[in-house]
Parts: sequence; structure tokens; C-alpha cells
Amino acid sequence: MIDFVLPPPAMVSVAVAGSAERFAVRRIFCVGRNYAAHARESGNDERDPPFSFTKPADAVVDSGVEIPYPPVTGGVDGIGKIEMTIGQPKR
Repeated sequence: MIDFVLPPPAMVSVAVAGSAERFAVRRIFCVGRNYAAHARESGNDERDPPFSFTKPADAVVDSGVEIPYPPVTGGVDGIGKIEMTIGQPKR
């Protein structure tokens, strides 16, 4: 048995549409400024190239879950994301 100084985090997962199974999340790769309107909205030149960045797995939130935030913020700027998994389907 391994003795950890701090307990390791729980496995992060998301629901699989139309299934009782869940999908484990290990890595999140993102692309920013990937379309002209988003670049302009962010105050960037639409001709600037897209960039990539990562997010921690625990940044994932299941659909329909309420995300608390301080009222002084005036709201959350939500940007839709397209998620996909690259690999082989489970047999």
C-alpha cells in the first residue's frame, strides 16, 4: 500500500449520452482564438493564429450542474465547447 502525504484526487468522469456508463477524464486540450468572431470578441486580431492550452481534469462539469460564482462578478462568460474522444469504441 502507498502512503500519500495528501490523498490523491478522485477520478474525474463525465456522463455518456444514452448510457449508464461514465467516461474517465484524464487530459483536457483546448484551442483558443480558433474562429474570427471569438478573436474579435476577445480583443484580438482575427488574423492572429489560434493557440493551444490545457485545463486540469477537475475543471470538467457535468451537463446541468450549477456552477456557483460570487454575485459581484455579474455572471459567468460561458463559451460552448465541443468535446471528443479519440480512440477505439468499447467492444
